[in-house]
Amino acid sequence: MRPPVILKTNSLSDSYSSPCDRRLNTLARHFIPVLEPMASNDNISASPTAASDSVFNHLVRAPEDPILGVTVAYNKDPSPVKLNLGVGAYRTEEGKPLVLNVVRKVEQQLINDLSRNKEYIPIVGLADFNKLSAKLIFGAESPAIQENRVTTVQCLSGTGSLRVGGEFLAKHYHQRTIYLPTPTWGNHPKVFNLAGLSVQTYRYYAPATLGLDFEGLLEDLGSAPSGSIVLLHACAHNPTGVDPTLEQWEQIRQLIRSKALLPFFDSAYQGFASGSLDADAQPVRLFVADGGELLVAQSYAKNLGLYGERVGALSIVCKSADVASRVESQLKLVIRPMYSSPPIHGASIVAAILKDSDLFNEWTIELKGMADRIISMRQQLFDALRSRGTPGDWSHIIKQIGMFTFTGLNSKQVSFMTNEYHIYMTSDGRISMAGLSSKTVPLLADAIHAAVTGGV
Repeated sequence: MRPPVILKTNSLSDSYSSPCDRRLNTLARHFIPVLEPMASNDNISASPTAASDSVFNHLVRAPEDPILGVTVAYNKDPSPVKLNLGVGAYRTEEGKPLVLNVVRKVEQQLINDLSRNKEYIPIVGLADFNKLSAKLIFGAESPAIQENRVTTVQCLSGTGSLRVGGEFLAKHYHQRTIYLPTPTWGNHPKVFNLAGLSVQTYRYYAPATLGLDFEGLLEDLGSAPSGSIVLLHACAHNPTGVDPTLEQWEQIRQLIRSKALLPFFDSAYQGFASGSLDADAQPVRLFVADGGELLVAQSYAKNLGLYGERVGALSIVCKSADVASRVESQLKLVIRPMYSSPPIHGASIVAAILKDSDLFNEWTIELKGMADRIISMRQQLFDALRSRGTPGDWSHIIKQIGMFTFTGLNSKQVSFMTNEYHIYMTSDGRISMAGLSSKTVPLLADAIHAAVTGGV
């Protein structure tokens, strides 16, 4: 070991230095002698990867998400007339994101309330939010709520609610197969596969009629093994916009109950489809009324515009209050290692709106305004295609409901419209009606007309 380093000082210079300098010299004389010299670099063994490839070098670049990738491509396009119809988010007539006035008002109230804090909330989330979310989807007078047969936990929007529900079922339900409609939201298979469930499909959409394949649906669910889980879109089916009638829902309910299948509703658009919160919840309430068990994933992304706040809920309707309590205890064990507890801000906004009658009424007015604008865009696009004499029956545009329209365009026609008209959508021809405006409908109609008549 080398001898310690000694700081040499000049006593004469010390006598004329400032008090600060003298203190620094004193500190240096105190510390430097006890410092060990740095070990020689020769004694440090090289990392196994220091002179070789990264341990992650074997990875290939993952493809863009087929939905989110549309926006990536759109953002790279320098065209001044480009149009993005792939994004699943509401836009104003001016093409801008919308924050509801009622949300702004409540946020200001929350900011002004100095008694609020940022402490962790319980694993299951805010109690008021959970209670009010259950009432919103099931109805305030629901027997399941009155009998305490419902357990509700706050989750990370609809996606998180589906994932928590999927993992709970994979751990505690005797069947691990879930049936998804064809087609369905692109994230559904990934969510349930990663949750530990085996994914199967049932027929839903009939390309020939651009409507519901009801006979195929009944046949496939009728042949599903007893006890299988069935994912159902509560309203505004994504991506087709094709929903069963109430009479068809009743037949679906009877079949599911007779086969002892377990319904799992994905409710991402309550109130956003028809403009009525109660009307859009009718299919779910139909199943709750028979006393059977079911799961519902709720999202407040669309109907309250809280996309980035990630606000959602998972509700499980059980046979008894005792079972519901035990189910909640197990849901906590799913959530705790996943994200520990949910965020507080968005759920506080929702709870404040749902429990105040004036704020709630204000929300329903704004919600209907969004739904009505989308319905208007459907009518305008249909009229524009008809006025151009575009070949085909485009009535499915006004028959479908919700944010999306399944146009019936094929992938080559979609590519043509992107390359020639700078219009972006998913390759299956799904377009977001909320991304349209009165100014852009003519451009879209021209592009569809050109794609169809050009033999693409």
